[in-house]
This record gives sequence, C-alpha cells and structure tokens, in this order.
Amino acid sequence: MRLSAFLAAAAALIGATGVAMPAEMLTIAAVDNADMLRMQELTDDFVAHNPDIHLNWVILEESVLRQKIATDIETRGGQFDVITIGNYEVPIWARQGLLKPLDNLGSTFDEKDILPAIRKAISYGGKLYASPFYGESAMLMYRTDLIEAAGLEMPPSPNWTFVYDAAKKLTDKAAGHYGICLRGKAGWGENMALLTAAANSFGARWFDFAWHPEFDTQEWRRTLEFYVDLLQTAGPPGAAFYGYTENLDLFRSGKCAMWIDSTVAASTLSNPKTSDVAGRVGFAPFPSYGSLGNHGNWLWTWNLAIPAGTTKTEPAQRFIAWATDREYAELVAAHEGWAYAPPGTRKSLYNNPGYRSAAPFSGNTLTAINTANPDQPTIKPAPYTGSQFVAIPEFQRIGNAVGQIFAAAVVGQMSVAQALASANELTLREMARAGYIKSQ
Repeated sequence: MRLSAFLAAAAALIGATGVAMPAEMLTIAAVDNADMLRMQELTDDFVAHNPDIHLNWVILEESVLRQKIATDIETRGGQFDVITIGNYEVPIWARQGLLKPLDNLGSTFDEKDILPAIRKAISYGGKLYASPFYGESAMLMYRTDLIEAAGLEMPPSPNWTFVYDAAKKLTDKAAGHYGICLRGKAGWGENMALLTAAANSFGARWFDFAWHPEFDTQEWRRTLEFYVDLLQTAGPPGAAFYGYTENLDLFRSGKCAMWIDSTVAASTLSNPKTSDVAGRVGFAPFPSYGSLGNHGNWLWTWNLAIPAGTTKTEPAQRFIAWATDREYAELVAAHEGWAYAPPGTRKSLYNNPGYRSAAPFSGNTLTAINTANPDQPTIKPAPYTGSQFVAIPEFQRIGNAVGQIFAAAVVGQMSVAQALASANELTLREMARAGYIKSQ
C-alpha cells in the first residue's frame, strides 16, 4: 500500500476517542494473470475510499485456483470472501445455492452497461451472481509480415484448410520458428477448451440427446486427426505441455506465425513494452470447416463472486462493485493507458474513442464475443450449452481426463483412434456413474 493511502486509511479508522476501529479483512482468491495483478496494484484507490476494509490477496495459478475454490465452496469453508470464477461455474453453483446473489452493488453500479452475452452467462433466475472483470472469445492471431513474406493473404474468414497449409509453409523448426501455436496442455480449460471449440466448427458434439458421448463419430475423428497432425507438423516441440501462457510467450517473442486463442491476448501482443512483434500482428475470426460456418467462437469471462460460506457479504459487494464497474476501466487508463483496460465486458468501453484508438483489435474482440452462441454451440442440436465447455457439473472432471488422453495422442503415446476410443469409454462410464444414462 502506498504511504498516502495508508495514512488516509489510518486516519479514517481513528474515532473521536483516538482509538483505531477494527477493519474488516476480505480474502480474495484471484487468478494469476496480468489483469488481476494490475488490479491488486491499483487497490490503493479502493482502500482510500473504504478504510474500514483490508484486503488479503491469494494469487494462484489457474488450475490450482480452481481446485482450492471448488473445495472451499463445496464445503462452505469460508476461506475466501471474494472468488475469481468463470461463467462455467456461475450458473451451476448459483443453482446449487453455493453463491450469493449480487443484489447490493450500489446505486452507481451500471449493470445494464454489461454486454448482453456476458450478463446472461453470469446470471441465474434473473439475478446477477457474479460481476465480470474481463470477457473474451477466441480468434486467430497471426504475423502479418510472415504471411506477406510467404506470399500468402489471410482471408477475411479463414478456414482450417488455409490454416493447415499456411502453418506448414511458415514452419522452420531448425530455426526455432513454428507455423502454429495451439493449446496442448491437458485440462478442461486448456487443450479441451480449444479442442471443444474446434470440434464445434468441424460439426462434432460431445453428447447426443441420450447423453451418450460421440467421440466415435467421424466429426470427432476428423477434428482430432487434424489437431494432432497440425501440432506434430507445424507446432513447437513439447506442444502437449503448452497452454495459454506458454503460447503467449512463444508468440510475443517471435517464434509463432499463427496462434488461435483468447482475444484477451491482443493487448499484450500489440504493446511494444510486452511484445517483440507489436505492430506486426493481425487478427482474424476463429477458423471454420468447409461450408459449416463459424461455430468455434467461445465465450468466457473471469468474474468476481461471493461464496455462500462467507459472512462478509456487504464489504465483498463493495469491493466487487469497485473492481468491475465502468470507473475501474478509467482508473486503469489513467495509470496504464486505455490499451490495458479490461476488455470484453462493457458496452461503454467499446463506445469509448480513446479505447478504440488505443486498441485497434477492439472491433475484432467485440465481434467475436457478439457472434459466440453458447446456447447453440454445435452444428447439430445438443442437450447442453457452453461454447468451449459443456455446462454440466461433471464436465470439469471428465474434461480433465479426456484432456490427458488427447495430450497423449499429441506426443505419440497412442494413436488418434485409440485416444478417441479411450475418451468415449471413459466419458460413457462417468456419465453412467453420474446418472445421466443407464449403466452399459
């Protein structure tokens, strides 16, 4: 905490008798990424206006964060007062009574300013159960200079065939240059996020209406064969251990020609302070397959929510209102510049000329978010929602296990056919155990 904020907080806590009044301590579980670390750095502003609240930050890597939060919230342990969760968890946990509704964010909190797709994703029963810190979809990011030097031209709406041919042409493994970077690290939010979105674009789906898994279909075979071949042919060595963070580092250091991932990466790649390739990055929609249209856009948002186990609802809502209202973006802009404002959550940000000028990728991000359709993510009708995940409680466990299987296929430990058969068997067994289908 800066000295000025500390003195302001201390002064406000001292009553007429000269005795400091006790402050409420909020424990915040946050994901370890640049935006959340920036929020932590800017909380002097919150403390100065809320001297009766102290903040205890617990910053964790994404997979560890998910595990600790899930354990605490399911046991109502009360370890955390504010948690960082995704739009996968919000409706599931709200329905189970594990989250508190955000019904007192203050008169100045502009809920209607939240992008409709994001607002819908974090509501249950007409109530907001989380507030979005940033939102994202997915898109293709590419090196404009390398595409041009290779005599290629990025189509306005690229398909997977173009991506495959371009990736091979742009690969020089001896020089440490790779045509494509994709998530390969096992996990429901890592390789299975990308693969589920890609499978949607290839016409595949996770389940039929009887909740039987469909990994034995030609659509899934085509998806996984393409993915494995692409990574083995044009991806970096060790691709099965690379997730979002690792691929971001590869791309911004100039080692990847194309990368299909979260729109939130655009600000880092476009900033000369954080990217060696700034000024040489283009953006295109998530690839499509054949004439099926674009069904690969995903919709994700990191949100702040209040677990049912906490007794500090009122101060927690005060913090969430500060951290996620439109004024927070202005605070970031004042300290860091508009390019660093958390993207993908509010209409006002995309109507702001300062942001649009500082973030030339903003139109690509907004289009990707607005065209995502988590209510109907697949070509064929499906019994579930969710663009890069299946919105059922069991998906986290099943997605992690299937992700391990598909990562093994990337490193050559099993064939694509074996991986799909194993994934189908495992998922069938888990769905039967969970009561979705009768035991086989």
